[in-house]
Amino acid sequence: MTEDNQADQHLETSARSGPRPFVSRACRDPQRWGRIADDGTVHTQTADGERAVGSWQAGTTEEGLAHFARRFDDLLTEAELLESRLTSGVADPKQALSRVRALRDELVEPTALGDLVGLTALLDHLQRHAEDSLAGAKSAREQARAQATARKEALAQEAEQIGAESTQWKSGGDRLRTILDEWKTIKGVDRKNDEALWRRFSKARDAFARRRGAHFAELDRQRVGARSRKEELVAEAETLADSTDWGTTAGRFRALMVEWKAAGRAPKEADDALWQRFRAAQERFFSNRSATFSGRDSELERNVTRKQELVAAAERIDPASDIEAARAQLRGIQESWESIGKVPRERVRELESRLRAVEDRIRTSTNAQWRQIDPESEARVAQFRERVEQYEAQAAKARAAGDDRRASTAQAQADQWREWLAAAEQAVTSR
Repeated sequence: MTEDNQADQHLETSARSGPRPFVSRACRDPQRWGRIADDGTVHTQTADGERAVGSWQAGTTEEGLAHFARRFDDLLTEAELLESRLTSGVADPKQALSRVRALRDELVEPTALGDLVGLTALLDHLQRHAEDSLAGAKSAREQARAQATARKEALAQEAEQIGAESTQWKSGGDRLRTILDEWKTIKGVDRKNDEALWRRFSKARDAFARRRGAHFAELDRQRVGARSRKEELVAEAETLADSTDWGTTAGRFRALMVEWKAAGRAPKEADDALWQRFRAAQERFFSNRSATFSGRDSELERNVTRKQELVAAAERIDPASDIEAARAQLRGIQESWESIGKVPRERVRELESRLRAVEDRIRTSTNAQWRQIDPESEARVAQFRERVEQYEAQAAKARAAGDDRRASTAQAQADQWREWLAAAEQAVTSR
């Protein structure tokens, strides 16, 4: 509860307790509140008349009255102190109530001289105030207990969700530790509920730990399997390292790399060692192949020059003036292109992309023309179909020979001519 709320509660308590009775201090005028008889008996004034409160034999009457007045004022001072502490909220309401009752008991057989009626009324007022404060404190404790219970309930529910569902092993474990730290700071829950909530939280933590343990145990099992599989791949790679069947072996090494990635992670130390062996075998093969192919570099460079000339010639074709002549020129260039042979790997994309750009440009012009009236559409359909069959046959032959590059190029040309065939057939059917 905040200080402002405490202050509000004490103001409300004071209002319920009624107005504070006024009590005069006895030492200001002891004679007003009593007398000392000739036999030394001390009497004080009450609502019911005089009442004996003690005996005085030690000095003058004035000294005796002052002595018993001081006793009264001491009681009043203690009552006022209790009042101040209750009003400010610093007093323990239970202890304050006990002390008020003790002061009331002292007034049953008083040994003081003064405004006993007023002091009794003040103590009645303080008792009501203390009882109200005690009830308010009890209500505040019950509210705090309810809030603490609700918070632990929410934490237990969150822990149960993590324990049953979360697969974020690090963040989930971190969150459960944070929940435990907060749990320890929450006080005031009754023992029965606290123990039940703790059992729920502890059970959720254990469930999470079991699932996390099972997960990592499964990872360990998978790593053992990955190690066995990678050992097999390394053994095969090492047998292929000195192969001179360049095309087939290179393809197999590519497949081995795919299988390596699919095998998953082995234990780190073993995984690193196996990878070094695999890479060494792979590099030995490709180094041997590169050394073998180094003598072909000059031929490949000549092929680059020839294909550059063909591309330049293709880029000068103007389909706008004569589409048939443009296609004929392109066909001648494509046939020459195939006969030239291979170029260095790093130049393939550049050259082929330039040629394809010309092919796309002529195809676009052709499609635009086909959307117009074309009296030779039927003959063109047959011609294009023949071209498709021709290039597909070339692609099949190249694949059978293991020449993936030539097969890919022939297939690309077949696909291009098939697009033209589809456009030509559409032009015929839509006439």
